[in-house]
Amino acid sequence: MIPKPQPSEYPAYYEKYINNISDSTNVLDLLHTQRQEVVQLFARVSESESNFAYEPGKWSIKELLGHMNDTERIMAYRALCFARGEQQPLPGFDENDYVVHANFSERTLTDLVEEHMTVRAATISLFKSLSTAALGRLGNANGNPMTVAALAFIIAGHERHHLNILKERYLAKI
Repeated sequence: MIPKPQPSEYPAYYEKYINNISDSTNVLDLLHTQRQEVVQLFARVSESESNFAYEPGKWSIKELLGHMNDTERIMAYRALCFARGEQQPLPGFDENDYVVHANFSERTLTDLVEEHMTVRAATISLFKSLSTAALGRLGNANGNPMTVAALAFIIAGHERHHLNILKERYLAKI
């Protein structure tokens, strides 16, 4: 089991995601169960509804899922780098720029869900392969120190955050 990180193991910005996960949660089990939740929630959205945004200037449903995929890839890459002892600081990223350049609206929702399943399988495989020592390693991303274990919780908490937004702000309006 991956221990829940202490506040000293991640930037304060990520606290909202980490606090989405209870202290007793096995984060690897949660990463598994979230796969089914993604499939079930996005199955409620038709292809014609998938370009819906709950208000002007907000991401569409496809863009939301694409953002989740991109962010998970980036966080898992950070975890891999830190677990392997990378000492160079890793760059940050602007999620809004990533969404603008991704052209998610040109893809099907089914394709984005399948991509999510693939990305999540790789994430789970990565974290399952890591030793206790690797999980405790510290790296630097976007000028902030964080541990590998914290990144597992950030990934799960970030997804929970966006799935709650999907339920509350998107699915309630389509």
